[in-house]
Amino acid sequence: MEGLPPGYRPNVGVCLINSDNQVFVASRLNVPGAWQMPQGGIEDGEEPISAAIRELREETGIASAELISEVPKWLTYDFPPTVKAKVNRLWGGEWHGQAQKWFLMRFTKDESEINIASGEAKPEFSEWKWVNPEEVIEQAVDYKRPTYEEVMRTFSPYLTESKAAKCRSTKW
Repeated sequence: MEGLPPGYRPNVGVCLINSDNQVFVASRLNVPGAWQMPQGGIEDGEEPISAAIRELREETGIASAELISEVPKWLTYDFPPTVKAKVNRLWGGEWHGQAQKWFLMRFTKDESEINIASGEAKPEFSEWKWVNPEEVIEQAVDYKRPTYEEVMRTFSPYLTESKAAKCRSTKW
């Protein structure tokens, strides 16, 4: 894969937005309170966009999404030492962190398609929600925050389009 930094596991991320330009995030089962956008490894011989579509489907059950844009370069983050030891044991490698290609996609169906509990892979998330771009950054784990800031900055022209906010609370 062209431009992939050495020592980083090839990975993709999906910034999925709804019709109100809110971003999909989910809370990890193994790290409660750690909210993230869908992401995952690129398999041997797989193109990054194919990996992004596959990971979105596996982690969320979502197949109805259209590609809007992508971050033009690989974004990297380093694992903290405790995470590095764990993932290198699981993945059988010696990775500094992950190099990610990020894609912006728009969800094109209703929320009944979202199924984090029985996607096509072992469930990774306990719950999901739609949030504003600022909240994506605020709720990310520390070591992913700079990458998320860059993703939101790159996709900001698509996220700031005027859309009427919809209240989903029964309190209002």
